Amino acid sequence: MKKLIVLLLMLLPFAGAMNAQEAKIAFVNAGEIFTMMPEFKDMQKKMEDLNAKYKTELETMNSEYQKKYSDFVAQQDSLTENIKVRRMQEVQDMQQRIDNFVQVAQQDVAKQQQDLMTPIQQKLQDAIKAVGAEQGYTYIIDPQVLLYTGPNAIDATSLVKAKLGLQ
Repeated sequence: MKKLIVLLLMLLPFAGAMNAQEAKIAFVNAGEIFTMMPEFKDMQKKMEDLNAKYKTELETMNSEYQKKYSDFVAQQDSLTENIKVRRMQEVQDMQQRIDNFVQVAQQDVAKQQQDLMTPIQQKLQDAIKAVGAEQGYTYIIDPQVLLYTGPNAIDATSLVKAKLGLQ
């Protein structure tokens, strides 16, 4: 019993010290900062250019398909059965190539966007970490997931913007 009391008395200073250290919590609107970054604007431009290239190619493919299909429909009554089957197969093959092209294009656009976004997200994350370390914050959270922000809440968004040179 005596040892237990001595142990509790020894732990009391540590418990007091833990209460004395208050967690400093700040929030940063990462989405707002992300869209302000020049790298984000560059990424948007590159994605618009990529989408335009795919759109142009798809329009060319669709135009060729429509011409081939129209020619087939117009001539099908005058064609022999063997030629009709071959041309029908050509039209179906073109449609399949278009479908494959759309699928590959969507995958490429998604991959390109992710590849361009990753370094921007990392730069923002590094700036948030640097501000957190400089200001002594225990946590920095995004306000999009907060249910309540009190009047004493610390908004570190401007500090991160300054760190990134966005002011």
